[in-house]
Amino acid sequence: MQYVGRVPAPPLDRFIDDIYCLTGVPRHRLMNVPPMPSAHLFLHLDGPVRLWDSDRSVPPVVFTDGWFMGVWTRRFAFEYPTRVRLVGVHFKPWGMSPFIGMPAAELRDRWAPVDAVWPRSADRIRNRVGGAASAAETLRVLEEELRSRLAEAPARGLGLVQHTGGRLETSHGTIPVGALADAARVSGNHLANLFKAHVGVTPKRMGRIYRFARLIVSVDALGPVDWSALAQTAGYFDHAHFSREFKDFTGHTPTEYLALLRRFPTERRGPQDSGPMPAD
Repeated sequence: MQYVGRVPAPPLDRFIDDIYCLTGVPRHRLMNVPPMPSAHLFLHLDGPVRLWDSDRSVPPVVFTDGWFMGVWTRRFAFEYPTRVRLVGVHFKPWGMSPFIGMPAAELRDRWAPVDAVWPRSADRIRNRVGGAASAAETLRVLEEELRSRLAEAPARGLGLVQHTGGRLETSHGTIPVGALADAARVSGNHLANLFKAHVGVTPKRMGRIYRFARLIVSVDALGPVDWSALAQTAGYFDHAHFSREFKDFTGHTPTEYLALLRRFPTERRGPQDSGPMPAD
């Protein structure tokens, strides 16, 4: 598939890593997605998408237009249509907050139709980009929509969450939460409540996801993989804990995951390729 994306202009870049178009025939239709430090907006312009939660008590869903997705703390799976024409927004973990008008916790581990969050918007956006719009024009329309939806005044505590979340990002989740709270001169409970409101998860959980993301993107399937060394570099100092979390997040042991990666190598052309793997 072809990926065309870019970082939006300020001030959107404070909240969004990239906006992108993904078009073409997918090499693998069914994908398994571990928790990643991001939230998303997807608009599908060609064919429905089916999604499955790893929690078997949650029924699968089908979206024909698009959906918002908050930060996920467990894996899920999705199935591409036979031909893909998708427009995506890859939000920073706290980045969805000023666009949706609701606590981010309401979208944690959840998908929601676009029109449930932005009423009567999906068809309007689809009509504006039409069937023949170029990727550049599609991204221009999407960026314009995002700019119009950005709250004029930041919500209470968002600046602190953005700053603290940035420190978690650059440290790959290795800074202790107590140190983050002390540096911000707030209590740990206060910081956790702000993160729940603007990210959907606590800073401790966010740190775990950043740590795991660092591990996953550092795996080079073309050569020998020293899992112990990679785990220690990522901040895992208990091998049993690392093994449990890896299985929880991917559904595979490290050995199984590596075999799958070698069987189905991915082409990492953009942020949407970091983490998802073909479902075996």
